[in-house]
Amino acid sequence: MIVARLLDVLLVQVVRVWADDQPTGGAGWIGALGDPVLSRALSAMHGDLSRAWDAAALARAAATSRATLGRRFVAVVGEPPLAYLHGARMYEAARRLHGSDAGLAAIAAAVGYHSEFAFNRAFRRRFGVPPGEFRRRRVSSRNRDDAMKSQ
Repeated sequence: MIVARLLDVLLVQVVRVWADDQPTGGAGWIGALGDPVLSRALSAMHGDLSRAWDAAALARAAATSRATLGRRFVAVVGEPPLAYLHGARMYEAARRLHGSDAGLAAIAAAVGYHSEFAFNRAFRRRFGVPPGEFRRRRVSSRNRDDAMKSQ
């Protein structure tokens, strides 16, 4: 158990050193965790992906101005806060499509889309395929892997 905890500490230290050695904007969201303002913004976003976030609401959650949040976010993460939020929503949707049987409407709502059509368009733009096809490909890939394991 002690060795496992030491490995955890070692991993954290390696990630910290890596993040410190990255050029400005090169460490992405990991680098932002060291900034209290950006950390609050990230925590708020990831804590409620379904919320209709705008720049003003994110700035309030981070206890700063919209301009300061935007400037710091781009400098450290490499993209504006709402662009980052869009990506986080799409990756959460992909995770849910892969790991659950929830319907598309439920997944769309969980990641902040009130319309399946809008969700479908956004997902296709990000991953190149609509969410239903993404799920079918993952399921068929998983079934193929299971079949190979049983041989």
